[in-house]
Amino acid sequence: MQTRQLGKSDIRITPIGVGAWAMGGGGWQFAWGPQDDRESVEAIHAALDAGINWIDTAAVYGLGHSEEVVARALEGRSGRPYVFTKCERVWDETGKIGGSLKRDSIRREAEASLRRLKVDVIDLYQIHWPQPDEDIEEGWTAMAELQREGKVRWIGLSNFSRSQMERAARIAPITSLQPPYSIVSPEIEDAELPYCQEHSIGVLAYSPMRSGLLSGKMTRERIAQMPADDFRPRTPHFQEPKLTRNLRLVELLREIGARHGCSPGEVAVAWTLRHPAVTAAIVGLRSRAQFEGIRKAIQFRLAQEEIGEISRFMAENPA
Repeated sequence: MQTRQLGKSDIRITPIGVGAWAMGGGGWQFAWGPQDDRESVEAIHAALDAGINWIDTAAVYGLGHSEEVVARALEGRSGRPYVFTKCERVWDETGKIGGSLKRDSIRREAEASLRRLKVDVIDLYQIHWPQPDEDIEEGWTAMAELQREGKVRWIGLSNFSRSQMERAARIAPITSLQPPYSIVSPEIEDAELPYCQEHSIGVLAYSPMRSGLLSGKMTRERIAQMPADDFRPRTPHFQEPKLTRNLRLVELLREIGARHGCSPGEVAVAWTLRHPAVTAAIVGLRSRAQFEGIRKAIQFRLAQEEIGEISRFMAENPA
């Protein structure tokens, strides 16, 4: 299977990777509603069996539970995939989530993630959010220390702006950036993607289907019936005035996909991968069936005319 080098690291990854956010289950601040751990494990196994060679998770997903699910899925598997996780999002005994970039906090998080994941070293360790901003330098210095000590192999950033990346780069090299990037959220094209290209920083685009909105499975009725602990209905793209435009966009993606036997979600992922700065896309999974619905995204790429169709639609339909 085709792989691409992640930044200046020795890691070569497949075009899509397993996103384990929803695998954290329900009952926490940014949950996707209840989740069956057995289905999560089956989703990971299906992706690995198809040749996917990396998984992205975070300590905060399910307040540690997602990392535990990943460990369970990898137990006894030969040819272990790369495991990427994140720090900085911390929580108290009530489950309230906050941010800490203090050195001691990051070191505690790293040890906890190593235990939950049942690994000796984390392949890529990322700062989840640049919060609080004034502690970015302290946090990135701590990350570089972990790398020198061999607890993590490579270090990256998530949700950082160009100016914040520039600050971090003065302290230690940045392997990768993990930003949100999709047809309906293309903001990083202006500053962050050009910076990453210029400095050979890998890009792991997350939410290429905008939290499932562009998958082809989302309807107004489904959104209205989402569980109370699913965060998505509270976000702007799942609400008017954006929702109507986004659902119309899905119909265009469905039309384009039909020409190739692909789903709207596979077209949405292909749009993300069309950008030369993007190394790979993180595709969130909750079941084996969901993986089968995006399997073709491993290989499928859009023609230039089809990229143009999508561009024209977005230009003519601002939300």
